[in-house]
Amino acid sequence: MDNLTHSLLGLVGAKAGLERLSPGATAVCMLAANAPDADVAAMLGGYWFYLEHHRGITHSLIGTLCLAVLVPLLFWAGERVLARWRGRELRVRLKGLLLASALMSASHPVLDWTNNYGVRPWLPWDGSWYYGDLVFIGDPWLWLALGGAAFLLTVRRGWRSGAWAALGLVLTLAMLLLPRRSGLPFPVVAQIIWLAGLVGLCFAWRHNVAARFGPKLAVAALAFVLVYWGALALLHTRALTHAKVIATSGAQQSGETLLRVAAMPLPAMPLRWRAIAETEQSFYRFDISALGVPDRAGESWRRAEKFSKPRGADAESEARAAEDARAQIFLGFSRFPAARVETNCPGLSLVQFADLRFTEPGPARGDGGGGFRVEVAIPHQQPVR
Repeated sequence: MDNLTHSLLGLVGAKAGLERLSPGATAVCMLAANAPDADVAAMLGGYWFYLEHHRGITHSLIGTLCLAVLVPLLFWAGERVLARWRGRELRVRLKGLLLASALMSASHPVLDWTNNYGVRPWLPWDGSWYYGDLVFIGDPWLWLALGGAAFLLTVRRGWRSGAWAALGLVLTLAMLLLPRRSGLPFPVVAQIIWLAGLVGLCFAWRHNVAARFGPKLAVAALAFVLVYWGALALLHTRALTHAKVIATSGAQQSGETLLRVAAMPLPAMPLRWRAIAETEQSFYRFDISALGVPDRAGESWRRAEKFSKPRGADAESEARAAEDARAQIFLGFSRFPAARVETNCPGLSLVQFADLRFTEPGPARGDGGGGFRVEVAIPHQQPVR
């Protein structure tokens, strides 16, 4: 998930009661909730090094456990040095910080598992990816629920109210403008619900709802997250079943063998899902409704985007390109790697791999890839004389 969601969950977790474990627990909760994303430091090694290690060891069970201990220890040590320098007693309680950090650190890989990017929990022993396919990588309803509770419980006159207003403005602009630029389907009703939610939060703030309910607001927000995930799990099951019906029927009509199917979330649209089906010949990508009816399966399959797998000489070029170091990193990360082979360059074949979760193969750019694509130039093999 995005770091805003992780931060909001850490803050709401603190306001739900973890802040009472020790002075400084709120800061530790927010730091621990984001700590596994310390792997962003891999960017120093370049894009491909980062892609290889992102959501890697720091998101695994052993890495999360180490960070859950490291964050409060560093905070406690820093507070101890500060207390000695100022000549006062140490106020923080290490056991309380450890407990708060453990809970919030554990929340990070769980949140990341819920989207279609996935996590690798068994590193360094097993690099297998696991995908929850429940929530888009940035979910406005989580922002609204968690951010709303955090806003009501922390807003004060002065800079805090200005900071919350700025965040609300940025997120609202993203809700209204980004869908047009991204090309993703986005219903107007979601934008209306978002604006209504902001109005409701302003009303609750003006009527001092936080003073009446206190930590119960944070607990309610966390309960909403669990209920929301449960509802999405049911909808995902329906969507995946529907996608399998469509793909099985379509593959039979096309004379192909169905290998696997996935149904993945779209932003702010819990009833609409993006399905990807793989056969031995092609990948197919199409949108479906979790409440769809089976008799429309033929229509959905006919409208599907088709990405044929290379054959013959192109397949040989693809196999050679897959041996490239960058391609191996990309294929280890990619879930549905479609390939496209171009032979326009004299003496070269340009092989492009693209992960259909996030993009699709397109015209060669000659920049080596990036942005969930990789391009590999393969010299034509000289005929043996």
